[in-house]
Amino acid sequence: MIKTSSLTTRKKVNNLLSIICILIGLIIISPVIYCIMISFMPESEIISYPPKFIPNNFIISNYVKAIQQSPLIRLIVNSFVIAFVGSVIRLAIASLAAYPLALFNFKGKKFMFMFILGTIMLPGDAMIITNYLTISKFGLINTYAGVMLVYFLSATYIFMLRQYFKTISVSLKEASEIDGCNNFLFFIKILLPLSKPILASLFISSFVGLWNIYLWPLLLTNTPEMRTVQVGITMLNFPEASSYGPLMAGTVLILIPTIFIFVFFQKKLISGITSGSIVN
Repeated sequence: MIKTSSLTTRKKVNNLLSIICILIGLIIISPVIYCIMISFMPESEIISYPPKFIPNNFIISNYVKAIQQSPLIRLIVNSFVIAFVGSVIRLAIASLAAYPLALFNFKGKKFMFMFILGTIMLPGDAMIITNYLTISKFGLINTYAGVMLVYFLSATYIFMLRQYFKTISVSLKEASEIDGCNNFLFFIKILLPLSKPILASLFISSFVGLWNIYLWPLLLTNTPEMRTVQVGITMLNFPEASSYGPLMAGTVLILIPTIFIFVFFQKKLISGITSGSIVN
């Protein structure tokens, strides 16, 4: 009887916590929901008082205006290329750097690792002028490579991957060497498949981070065709008035690729966690 009562109490507590979490989640996501609702409202309803949360008539003209008044599709393509390619190269470099720092012993290893960690303390904005001059000398102004180049190396990602790689059993590497697997094959066929959870997490973080960068693309790109979404969305603002409907519609369109990437790699993240240390 006591055990049944305890289970009932625990179930009620879990249900209460679930309700609280749902309410908190709705509060956090409410600005995004309101943004979506505004994107379907006519201008008269957007500026009406009291404010409306749900439009009387859903319209899509705001999305048409957003696409017509700015090269939004091209901006999304630019940001997607920069975020996706930049994230892939960033993770490739970080994983290759973390591999020897975690599983190899060589002279100067600790100094190199501490030096890499030391670069984290340098704020990115402090290096922006130097980076701009360097990219300019390379002739990469107003190019994808110029925007991505400064983000290829991430000391934070090297540190996180190094810490994750250190959890891999050394005996697994020794067993692979006995079976004739060299260091590179161990890295490609064993280490990376075992690291799917951390790689998926870091890719999501990197993609969202590169998607949302504003200052660096603003400085480095000088034509509308090479702008990113965060810079180009300002084309929907006008000095005489703000077009809230098209602006919110453009914002909603900008959110779609990041949501897609998160959903896609969330599945990879879960499958990587559930697969454990099984390698096919």
